[in-house]
Amino acid sequence: MDTAYVIDTFFTLFSITLIILMVPGFAMLEAGLVRTKNVSSVLTVNVMIYAVASMAFILIGYTLAFGELHNESMSKWAFFMFQMAFVGKAINIMSGGVGERAKLFPLTIFTIVMGGFIYPAVVNMSWGVDWIKGTMFDINMVDLAGSTVIHSTGGWALLAAILVIGARKGRYVGNQIRVIPASNIPLVVLGAMLLWIGWFGFNGGSVGGISTKELADSVALTIFNTNVAGLAGAISVGVLGYIRYRLFDITMILNGALGGLVAVTAGAHLFTLYDAVVVGLIGGALVVLAVPLFDRFRIDDPVGALSVHLVNGIWGTLAVGIFAYDAASGITFVNQLKGVGEIAIFVFVVSYAVIYLINKFIPFRATDEEQVQGLDVSECGLEAYPEFKRAI
Repeated sequence: MDTAYVIDTFFTLFSITLIILMVPGFAMLEAGLVRTKNVSSVLTVNVMIYAVASMAFILIGYTLAFGELHNESMSKWAFFMFQMAFVGKAINIMSGGVGERAKLFPLTIFTIVMGGFIYPAVVNMSWGVDWIKGTMFDINMVDLAGSTVIHSTGGWALLAAILVIGARKGRYVGNQIRVIPASNIPLVVLGAMLLWIGWFGFNGGSVGGISTKELADSVALTIFNTNVAGLAGAISVGVLGYIRYRLFDITMILNGALGGLVAVTAGAHLFTLYDAVVVGLIGGALVVLAVPLFDRFRIDDPVGALSVHLVNGIWGTLAVGIFAYDAASGITFVNQLKGVGEIAIFVFVVSYAVIYLINKFIPFRATDEEQVQGLDVSECGLEAYPEFKRAI
């Protein structure tokens, strides 16, 4: 028994390391997609989110989510750390989508609320002690590693933030959508690939152990399907982009891969190879469709987080009810849809209210002058590329 305990503890600690590797993944991805005059601010936001969200979860959020619960098959400290490693990801999703115009201080305040209350409440409803169990609002969906619990949660909070804060200065001029190109494609590639690698710990570690043959097979299947869906998402976007534009846009291809990874996250332990391929292909296609759709509604998302995380978080959770349907186990499309809907309403309403209130007292949005100058100067006093002339 001690051997299994040690193996599962070590496996969880290794998974934590891969998940935390996603912190520089998000940071590099976002730094590459924004303009050079905002890179330091983006990097600062990512570091602060990891620190502040983790501390809020350690001091407040974990107890709200799980009470005294921990997995008896491993060290309670490993289980605690594993859950802590997840919390910042939901807020990373939001921070990238409000990049280049959101101020650090109000965003930090929201991070405390998100890490200490909103995200733990969602975990409570789905993975944790479940304060609504037995009521009409009881959530009975399967979501292995958080297609909805993490990715859609971050996406709904981001949508609320964008509706309060608005678009970047100059993004939409009259009826025109101004394209603001990425500043550093190599950083985008590095960031996306770090996220891809981190996803193996994200999904694989969520199986909960590896100390038996059955668990080892489940972990291997989960990681295999995770990778397959990422591959399929990248290929889907590459093909669709070439058919439409006769070009291969690496930023969109990478977002397609991430879309596939988000989509498979809910059911990677249940899908067959071909299920994972289809889920990933559709995930990539949804990114291609969603990016221009959000722009049409003037919802300004510099990194495509809504298309990748919100849209594919919903798709991936519903896909479990389609491809892994098992009425005897309660895995149905209706249960999946109910979980998606209830969490969507809770997160969006609470996030909008909190962001609206914070914005009343401490403006979230940088002024037009600060945006022109770049948030590196006004927010950090430190430019990432001081030798370069900043582009307006």
